[in-house]
Amino acid sequence: MIRAGLVGATGYAGRELLRLLINNSKAELVMASSTSAVGQSVADVLPAFKGLTDVVFVEFDAQVMADACDVVFIGVPGTKSMDTGAALRNAGVKVIDMGPDFRLRNLEDFKTYYKIDHTQAESIQERVYGMVPAYREAIKSAELIAVPGCYPLSVLTPLKPLVPAVKPEIPIIIDAISGISGAGRSIAQIFHFPEMNENVRAYKLGIHQHTPEMEQEIDHAAQVQFTPHIGPYTRGILSTITIRPTVNVDLDNVFSVYDNEPFVRVLGEGNIPDLNQVQGTNFCDFGWVKDERTGNIIVVSAIDNLLGGTAGMALQCMNLMFGLDESTGLCLGGMTI
Repeated sequence: MIRAGLVGATGYAGRELLRLLINNSKAELVMASSTSAVGQSVADVLPAFKGLTDVVFVEFDAQVMADACDVVFIGVPGTKSMDTGAALRNAGVKVIDMGPDFRLRNLEDFKTYYKIDHTQAESIQERVYGMVPAYREAIKSAELIAVPGCYPLSVLTPLKPLVPAVKPEIPIIIDAISGISGAGRSIAQIFHFPEMNENVRAYKLGIHQHTPEMEQEIDHAAQVQFTPHIGPYTRGILSTITIRPTVNVDLDNVFSVYDNEPFVRVLGEGNIPDLNQVQGTNFCDFGWVKDERTGNIIVVSAIDNLLGGTAGMALQCMNLMFGLDESTGLCLGGMTI
């Protein structure tokens, strides 16, 4: 049995990971820390887990947690996990960070987009980017995993196989819409029900922190023009990706790289995914259209931002790190109603 710890269990991603761990027959949550709930039981703070766990929140101590756990997940806000992750690694435990602190290799990009200096540059050298289809073998032996951002996962899954065909001088256009849970638990007026009900908002145009992550993972083959939106629903991301290819592309052949991927469902030409087919799952669904008039390829992908975009990918990484079937605890169908 894998002994798992969780730092930051009360956030949305942390809660989702708790749900997955509790239902994973090969892993057990043995320790959880949260600065807002020390001394309280997980079941009291998060009543959805009553009767499912008797873990009590403790104050974070890297060595204590490393001694008790085989792997520790981190689910704290961006820029808050770099020191925590480094401390846990120094204490000798495997770490899976669900936040952004270890995703970017270029620390100048990190400073530009996150407005803070990175304090643990040496940790970047050992981290593995936790996108399973792209880095499966490296993940198996990794000690520090940086789980990708939810927007990047929705984009990179269909985009990475297309990179050799991308026309480099034309930016890749990405329009994506996320449910409100993508903004996290932080209180902000713009996310209150009266502000978001029957409303859709574009935000962070040209400056979103996931832009350099996407460009990094396509090896800077082209610039990314990323426009994120937030919609009046709880969970899920629908991304529309428009590229101009340099040559005629056989997309069925290009996307055959995913034939044996357990959580990538290639829907094919003319088949566009709906969010309700992936909500509550670890799947990424995508389909496409070739626009003969413009010469563009338009790909639409759908994921659940909390599960397929964060907690599910984190658990899939854990399964690989410990030699399990990577789909263990993740074979969940969509919440269609």
